[in-house]
Amino acid sequence: MIINKYNQHLQNNTFSTLFVGQNRIKLLAVDSTNNFLKNLVSKSEPLPEGTVIMADDQFAGRGQQENTWHAEPGKNLTISILLKPKFLSLDKQFLLNMAISIAINKALTFYVANGISIKWPNDIYYFDKKLGGVLIENSVTGNTIKTAVIGIGLNINQQEFSEELKSKATSLHQILQQDVNLDELLVEICSQIESLYLLLKAGNYTFLRKTYVEKLYKFEKPSIYRQNGELFEGTIKGVTDLGLLNVEQNGKIKEYNFKEIEFLNHT
Repeated sequence: MIINKYNQHLQNNTFSTLFVGQNRIKLLAVDSTNNFLKNLVSKSEPLPEGTVIMADDQFAGRGQQENTWHAEPGKNLTISILLKPKFLSLDKQFLLNMAISIAINKALTFYVANGISIKWPNDIYYFDKKLGGVLIENSVTGNTIKTAVIGIGLNINQQEFSEELKSKATSLHQILQQDVNLDELLVEICSQIESLYLLLKAGNYTFLRKTYVEKLYKFEKPSIYRQNGELFEGTIKGVTDLGLLNVEQNGKIKEYNFKEIEFLNHT
């Protein structure tokens, strides 16, 4: 793990939560908050569930399938949260992804009333532009999840993106034309994550499945997709418990795993 110069301090300021965000470690710069948190977890000293790692500058952030996540230092929210969902069996691990994605969506709708959606499996979109994403890394023991490191990257106060990204990405600042207080947004995200996580722990799977699917980007909207270079029209109908995407093509439902199909922004 590469760690740049950083200032680490543990805070115990009271959030309106039972455990998510009660312990927070603030870093000036780090390669990846997920890497940093996983390193802490691997040490003998136990960390309380709900510990949050936050960084002003995350210079080697990652998304799904080792994609790189670029964030302007000090402008965005780059955090990792430690959860211990030992109650969740491996065949239901995608429900954790559902809970986290719904929570972020709900937190953001306090700032933006319309247009926020979840692009399967766990990107956060504002209409057709990416606002952020989630990377969940589980440590497994037997058939249960011992720990889950939840990495969240959101474009908040970044005003400019590279030529390559400007047509694909946006930020809350670009949407609202004003800055957003990162600390206040963090409080809201932690509150929503705890609420949805407790629903998951209580076994409220039906609500999570229904809400996640309803918030999916392009749900029930005929759209153009690409698989192995070939274009086809399909309609998202749902998601399996294992996280496979159900897409209807020519009256038949097909299941797709991560990265098997590509969403295109035109119909």
